[in-house]
Amino acid sequence: MEDINIIRKPVVEDYKLFNDDFLNSLSSSTLLLQTAIERIMQSTGKHVRPLLTLLAAKACGRVTATTVNSAVLLELLHTASLVHDDVIDETKQRRGVPSLNAFFDNRVSVLVGDYLLSSALIRSVQTGNINIMYIVSNVGRALAEGEIKQLEIADDAVLSEASYMDVIEKKTAVLLSACAEIGAISAGASDREIELLRMAGACFGYCFQLRDDVFDYFDNAEIGKPTGNDIIDGKVTLPLLYALENSRDEVAVASFKRMIAEKDYVHDNIDALIDFAKINGGIDYAEKRMLDYRNRAVDLLLQLPESEARESLVMLADFIVGRNH
Repeated sequence: MEDINIIRKPVVEDYKLFNDDFLNSLSSSTLLLQTAIERIMQSTGKHVRPLLTLLAAKACGRVTATTVNSAVLLELLHTASLVHDDVIDETKQRRGVPSLNAFFDNRVSVLVGDYLLSSALIRSVQTGNINIMYIVSNVGRALAEGEIKQLEIADDAVLSEASYMDVIEKKTAVLLSACAEIGAISAGASDREIELLRMAGACFGYCFQLRDDVFDYFDNAEIGKPTGNDIIDGKVTLPLLYALENSRDEVAVASFKRMIAEKDYVHDNIDALIDFAKINGGIDYAEKRMLDYRNRAVDLLLQLPESEARESLVMLADFIVGRNH
């Protein structure tokens, strides 16, 4: 896996500006809200999305003040979506530590998520760029629609790869696409460069979610996410979808589909579903699709002018598909 510090090299000073701004971006005189904010800020990840924004701008010429502000607002938007997702999914851990809703409760978590979202929207207005404001607003709507679509699929036990990919587009790809696109816009890039980065960012998003979904079929303490958690939540992801659609064991397929429809997720059944996905090529297929999107992203990036930032974007694609948490 690529070293994230090497990937950051072309924008290392800009990344420091982002990180300082992000850490200082939120404060409240309300003690409970401030406590929740500080807890969130202490448990953030590697900031892949703002890094993508900064690198996209750099690959198009330069990082501007608007780029850094956009990187902060996009990370705020992403963080808000994670807080809300944890409430919806009743997730109790994130990255191996108690989630916000586990530490406080759902009421506090929803309000904190709303606060983060509102802060992101304020910053989008501060860019003074109507295109950026439109993209950010569209992302917020798409994230909500994707979450509802996922609930719809879980309730109806719909087993369709097309529906699954639609959820990925709205829940993950649209945000990374926006990060790359906004980075390019903030640098004053050409329409062609903006479009190349928008499409490459979407491919990054598909890669990111497919890697996350494969994690659910293996034990990994670093993830802080129990094996089979997605299935328990009614999220039948690509490895299992592929196995159900392509296995020649019709009896087993019928049994597992009935199990999913009835949400009969006792421990032994979860283990059986995971083994079925693995034995019937589901993991290999999901990883192949992920690499296809990685290759598509790289093909798009290589159409940009050669630069150190472009090389880091290619490395970032490899980092996403190669990560173990």
